[in-house]
Amino acid sequence: MASISKKRLLLKILSFISVIRGYNILVLVIAQYFTSIFILAPDHPMGQVLFDPNLFFMVLATASIVASGYIINNFYDSEKDLINRPQKTMLDRFVSQRTKLSVYFILNLAGIFFASYLSFRAVSFFAIYIFVIWFYSHRLKKILFLNNLVASVITITPFFAVFLYYKNFDTVILVHAAFLYLIILMREMVKDLENMKGDLVQGYRTIPIVYGENFSKSLITGLTLLSMIPVYFLIFRFEIGKMYYFFYGAVFVLLIFLLVLYFSKAKWQYLLLHNLLKFIIVAGVFSILLIDVDALLSRVF
Repeated sequence: MASISKKRLLLKILSFISVIRGYNILVLVIAQYFTSIFILAPDHPMGQVLFDPNLFFMVLATASIVASGYIINNFYDSEKDLINRPQKTMLDRFVSQRTKLSVYFILNLAGIFFASYLSFRAVSFFAIYIFVIWFYSHRLKKILFLNNLVASVITITPFFAVFLYYKNFDTVILVHAAFLYLIILMREMVKDLENMKGDLVQGYRTIPIVYGENFSKSLITGLTLLSMIPVYFLIFRFEIGKMYYFFYGAVFVLLIFLLVLYFSKAKWQYLLLHNLLKFIIVAGVFSILLIDVDALLSRVF
């Protein structure tokens, strides 16, 4: 009996990590710190940024609220996900819907509590963020075009919070943000292709369902070509150190992406496209270290 209880507890822990997308939360935290250290506050000593209590509580607030967002999204999409992702959904169901809602409210309260350490404006900002995430999951997700645009804004908002904290809106940062937003928007549109079966059954109005797969592919192709504009400026017009290696690599991956997109018909092919875009995002986070390698070494040692 004891071994069964331990196994069930382990499954519940894994289920909870799956629901809140623990991997994504970890990458988000790393991305916020890397962005702060190497892009937004490059002249500050690394230790000062790492141990800045205000930044720490901002990251905690963001991680808590984003995790709660994944929970409420999972709550509303449970029936759709059972069709699109049956294995993941079965794992997620080891945590009851009631427990998910309880943790959702706890995480949101925790996020507001962490934000209160910063300022009333931070509390207001994160309260609005919580509402937008809920409203997107409850209503906007089923509205054509808005679903993709709003989902992408929600994803990039944590970085905007850090920009506000450091009050750094240099042009190069905005160009970085434009590239990231386009990649995230492409990923959201690929997810619609990947999830067509469940979306159709549950009455979601997505681009491939309303206008067809070919039209959706054309839009994604257009966004891919549009993403080359910030890439060009970042490589040839701004000083980004050795991070240009990442952008050359991103162009190569995007060319492969377009080739696979053209021939894609099956769900596994759309999943591959989704993972290619996710790879670009994660690689971009860690490539921030390449912006100024000499400065990085001097700040560490």
